[in-house]
Amino acid sequence: MLVSQILLTASLTASSLAAPHRDSPQQRLAAGLELPDKYRTSASSKKESPYTPGHRDPYDRAVNPDKDDLDPLPWRNGWGQSVLGPWNPSRARQNPDLVRPPSTDHGNMQNMRWSFVDSHVRIEEGGWTRQTTVREMPSSSELASVNMRLGEGVIRELHWHKEAEWAYVLDGSVRITGIDYEGGNFIDDLEKGDLWYFPSGVPHSLQGLSPNGTEFLLIFDDGRFSEESTFLLTDWLAHTPQSVVAENFHLAPEVFRHLPESEKYIFQGSNPGSIDEERPQGKHVKKSKLNFSHKMLAQDPLVTSGGEVRITDSSNFPISKTVAAAHAIIQPGALREMHWHPNADEWNFFIRGKARITIFAAEGTARTFDYQPGDVGIVPQNHGHFVENIGDEPVEMLEVFRSDRFQDFSLFQWMGESPQRLVADHLFKGDPENAEKFLAQIKDAKKDPVTKFGVTFDKTGSDSEAEKEL
Repeated sequence: MLVSQILLTASLTASSLAAPHRDSPQQRLAAGLELPDKYRTSASSKKESPYTPGHRDPYDRAVNPDKDDLDPLPWRNGWGQSVLGPWNPSRARQNPDLVRPPSTDHGNMQNMRWSFVDSHVRIEEGGWTRQTTVREMPSSSELASVNMRLGEGVIRELHWHKEAEWAYVLDGSVRITGIDYEGGNFIDDLEKGDLWYFPSGVPHSLQGLSPNGTEFLLIFDDGRFSEESTFLLTDWLAHTPQSVVAENFHLAPEVFRHLPESEKYIFQGSNPGSIDEERPQGKHVKKSKLNFSHKMLAQDPLVTSGGEVRITDSSNFPISKTVAAAHAIIQPGALREMHWHPNADEWNFFIRGKARITIFAAEGTARTFDYQPGDVGIVPQNHGHFVENIGDEPVEMLEVFRSDRFQDFSLFQWMGESPQRLVADHLFKGDPENAEKFLAQIKDAKKDPVTKFGVTFDKTGSDSEAEKEL
C-alpha cells in the first residue's frame, strides 16, 4: 500500500510539472480571466486593458488596440466572455468596435465597411486596378469605386462609361484627355489632391506621368458599376468588321490588318511630350470650353477647432453635376461633429489615420464601425453619425456624395437654433443646473464641422486654446 501511494504521488507530481499550471498567467489569460496582483508588474497595473472582465467605462470611450498593443476581446463592463474557438487577432485589432461594441449599439444594420485590401486586384502591363461596388459592399448602392495604379507612361486606354467618372489623385501625376459633347478637346496634367470629372458617355484616357507614375481613386455614380463593362476603343474595333472600320475611316482594309485582337485596357505606352506638343492641330480641331479638372487641395480650407475641411461640388466645379465631395482633416482627439446628410448617402474613403463611426438608423438602431487607410465606409442618407479620430495622427478622409451639392445638418447648430426652453425640456427635465451649462454652450450656434473638446472656436474661423478645460 505504501509503495502504491508513493508511485501515485510521483505520477501526479510529474504530470503537474509537464502541463501548465491551471493558475499560471498563461492559463488565466487564455481563459479571459484577470491576473492576480502577484502576477502584475507596476507598469502593467498602471493601465488596465479594457478587454478584461474587471474593466469599467460607462462612457464608451474609443480604444485604439495598436497604440497599447492590445488584443480586443468581447468584454464590456463586466459582461461578455473569453473566446475559446478559432480567432483572427489581426482582424479583431482592425475592428475593435465590432468585437466589443459600445453599449449604445443596438439592432441590425447592413455592413457599412469594406477594405480595398479585400478587393480582387486585376494586374496588367505596368499597372493594376481593383474595385469596390455593390457586389463587394451591398450598402454601397449609390456609388462604386475603383482604385487604379499606372506606371510612368502607362495608359488606361481611350474609353467611356455609361456612368459619370469622378476621380481624386492619391499620388504621382497623371495626364487626362477627353472631348466634350460639342467635339472640343481637353488635356490637362494633374497631381496629388487634384480632381477630374467626365460626364456619362464622354470619351477620355489616362496616362501616368511622373517617374513613379500615379495612383488615383475613381468614383462612379452607380453602385452597380463594373470596371469590366467599360466601352474600350480597342475592344470596339476588334468586334467590328474590318471592312466597316476601313469604310468609316476612308482607308483600305489592309491598313487595319494589325489592329489589336482584343482590349488593351492598361498597357505601357510611350512617354508624352508637353501639352502644347501633344495638342491636336487639325483645321477642324477646337479646344473645349469646359473644365474637366479641379485642384481640390489648392482650395482655401475651412479651418475649424479640430481640423479643416474643403468642399468641392457644382458651386466651384461646375461640370461635376452628379458627384459632390469634401476633403476633411481630423486632428488627434478631434471629432467630425454629429451630423447627417439630407440629399445623398455618404461614401467615405480613408487616406490616413484611424477612425470610428457610429451610425444612428432610427428605430433604436445604431452600429459602430472602425476604419483605417484604404477602407471604404457608407453612411446612408439622413442617418446621424460622427467620425472620431481614435489614433495618434490626423485622419485624412474623403466624403463623397451622388449629388451636385454638398449638404449637411449639424446637431450642435440645430440645438442652438431651437428655442432654449424646448431643448431643455427634451434633454434636461428635472436637471436645471446642467441644462444651464448646456444652453450656454450652444447659445452661439456656430457650426464647427471638425470639432475638438477643450478648444474654443471664434467667429473669424481661427483657433484659440481655452484658458481652462471646458
